[in-house]
Amino acid sequence: MHRILIIEDEPSIADLERDFLEMNGYEVDVEHRGDTGLNRALTRSYDLILLDEMLPQMGGFEICRKIRREKNTPIIFVTARKEDIDKVRGLGLGADDYMVKPFSPNEMVARVKAHISRYERLLNSAEPKDEALCIRGLRLEKLSRRVYVQDEEVPFTTKEFDLLSFLVSNPNRVYSKEELFERIWGADALGDLNTVTVHIRKLREKIESDRANPQYIETIWGAGYRFKP
Repeated sequence: MHRILIIEDEPSIADLERDFLEMNGYEVDVEHRGDTGLNRALTRSYDLILLDEMLPQMGGFEICRKIRREKNTPIIFVTARKEDIDKVRGLGLGADDYMVKPFSPNEMVARVKAHISRYERLLNSAEPKDEALCIRGLRLEKLSRRVYVQDEEVPFTTKEFDLLSFLVSNPNRVYSKEELFERIWGADALGDLNTVTVHIRKLREKIESDRANPQYIETIWGAGYRFKP
């Protein structure tokens, strides 16, 4: 359930806003003072804030400014002032919308729904998606660095995962031990080419059902290794 915070010093208006929002399935908290409203906004999680401009103890502009320093929660100003300069100032401080009293409760609910939906879309689009590589029962999730073999998660060390991910991402190409060592460990890394051989063996132990006849990592004698898609 979405949660709304109303910061409004006129009880009749606050009650009207709360009633219509609750009728539409929202959970609503109300504060009648600016300072207590700001404290609640900063210490609790809300999906949107309805903020009056003129409040006792602390004005709406100051509240908006302080919320924006810490949170991106959608804010809709509710005010009796009609002057454009106030709207410009409020929007400039980071408010998302403006409603002038008296307003239609149905319009208020519609605006609340619209801003919450837009904010959720922005959050979802900003979240990195975990790219998964799936080949014949083998699944690599790059972001979470997890490997599944026939739907069973198998633990991998950092270099094992890096090596497997590189090979899976570049199928059908033969890579020599020298190339793999440079790609995964770096040209200046300490170690020798046997490191590659050992890690290939470990990969096969973890992903191949028959290591004598590997279906994923193929040895090309005298050349290197190739991942079969």
